[in-house]
Amino acid sequence: MNSKFKMILFMSAFALALVGCKDKAKEAQTSDAEAAAEAKATAVKYVADAESSSIEWKGFKPTGTHNGTIKLSSGVVNVSDGAVESGSFIVDMGSINVLDIPAEDEQNGKLAGHLKSADFFDVEQFPNAAFEITGISEVEGKTMLSGNLTLKDVKNNITFPVTVSENGETMTLSSETFTIDRSKWNVQYGSKSFFDNLGDKFINDDIELKVNVTAKKA
Repeated sequence: MNSKFKMILFMSAFALALVGCKDKAKEAQTSDAEAAAEAKATAVKYVADAESSSIEWKGFKPTGTHNGTIKLSSGVVNVSDGAVESGSFIVDMGSINVLDIPAEDEQNGKLAGHLKSADFFDVEQFPNAAFEITGISEVEGKTMLSGNLTLKDVKNNITFPVTVSENGETMTLSSETFTIDRSKWNVQYGSKSFFDNLGDKFINDDIELKVNVTAKKA
């Protein structure tokens, strides 16, 4: 009976693991930083609306997940013939907030403060992150956006799928949900990539992101 119970537990855990792997967002292709793309003189310039734009994030650990948003400080996108050609964005790391814990709960402020601390993104020393577009391509029917992402003092190039649309004076750029490996930007706290013997106290290196940008013609 005991062996049968153990087998049921094992199969249940295995099934959950399969579901987790199936549902996990794909990691953005990551490589060394590249030269930023340049806009043609005929490109249409759009300026990001910081109030209508955001980056959704989700972090994972053995005991559960946390999620929230980060705001843009500014951004510019240059479009030619309906396709993104170049652009850059500044992300306000001080705007990191937490959505899965009620705002009035003191744990909300503690988690947001910890994420902004030197343990994670060290917002006091590095108040902004940045993304500069280096290229765009079509892969298997999807539009893939590549750009240099700077977090803290590390810059890497990432590629992820996006949808771009123009409607009159407005342009929207929305990504599929993707992940980045924070260890590649030297975000070390609770990471198995840097520390041994963490047991179940580790925090996954993968951070899930979804970019939503609304911009208006300059």
